[in-house]
Amino acid sequence: MNEKRNIKLVDLLGQYQKIKPEIDEAIMHVLASTQFIMGKDVGEFECSVAGYLGVKYAIGCASGTDALQISMMALGIGRGDEVITSPFTFVATAETIVLLGATPVYVDIDPRTYNIDPFRIEQAITARTKAIIPVHLYGQSADMDPILEVARKHGLKVIEDAAQAFGAEYKGRKTGSLGDVGCISFFPSKNLGAFGDAGMITTNDERLAERVRMISLHGSLKKYQHEILGINSRLDTLQAAILRVKLKYLDGWNQLRQNFAAMYSLELEDSGVVTPYVMRGCTHIYHQYSIRLPKASGKTRDALVTFLKSKGISTAVHYPIPLHLQKAFAYLGRKPGDYPVSEAVASEILSLPMHTELDREQIECITGEIRAFVGN
Repeated sequence: MNEKRNIKLVDLLGQYQKIKPEIDEAIMHVLASTQFIMGKDVGEFECSVAGYLGVKYAIGCASGTDALQISMMALGIGRGDEVITSPFTFVATAETIVLLGATPVYVDIDPRTYNIDPFRIEQAITARTKAIIPVHLYGQSADMDPILEVARKHGLKVIEDAAQAFGAEYKGRKTGSLGDVGCISFFPSKNLGAFGDAGMITTNDERLAERVRMISLHGSLKKYQHEILGINSRLDTLQAAILRVKLKYLDGWNQLRQNFAAMYSLELEDSGVVTPYVMRGCTHIYHQYSIRLPKASGKTRDALVTFLKSKGISTAVHYPIPLHLQKAFAYLGRKPGDYPVSEAVASEILSLPMHTELDREQIECITGEIRAFVGN
């Protein structure tokens, strides 16, 4: 192993150092104001996000997970209801459904995009179904037109889990602007990342926006006047100030990710691994660049992880166990084989380093080692 080689999965420090003066100035401004909760940067960032996405309302909250929970609370989803979503996603998508007393109903994924298969949704709808949560996984939108069509047909709400796809487009419209409500995460490693937890909820529905804001502020719009039950989930002023600085760089950063993804895909062409598929009419902003190593190759994903680690290359598996096979959801009675596409992808998927500080030399190094491992 080359001891000097250390290719990171994510490089937040390098990105920060490039815009350090602006970030530090924004932080110091908030510190001097002492407006740490609901300071003016929060409202200004909300307005900026609404304008960027092309929606009427954007309401900050404490995390992407809270965005999902608050959205469902605002839509009246609770005990006895069912919400359709993907089994191949981060746990928060289904976790929040269960915490509200509702039941997640899984629909298997498209084997190319890894997003929910829209043409399997209708058969999962029952009299108790209240909403569909498509997840825009890895930075690419789910196929929203057929999802919205089936939702309209059955009177269902559509909640976009856009945690991994801030800035991605579907047929010319930004994710987070397509459904009844959009849920965004600004977790530090996201394309637009805070310096801690942060999230946002987007909608074009004025009444829904007001309800979302109330829920995030203990059910109150006026201090000490609580009209409904809510929670404490506010976007910190410090995080809003940091994100305001970073938002103006986002399109450029996403373009860099797309350039790096193109390099990866070119270098891995005919290598035996499956590179990301980009759906027609979509822009993929590559929150993750995830390949698949088919079992038919005679090699295993886990062996590739070990091999790349020995070469100083970091990787991650997003995600190794589909939600229907997680112990926390065992009470739903799902078993291996119920969602075969998700299970196959989970056993083969691997995320390679993807961030704004990559360069061609690193990508050629990574892809060269993958080719060496595969023997192609």
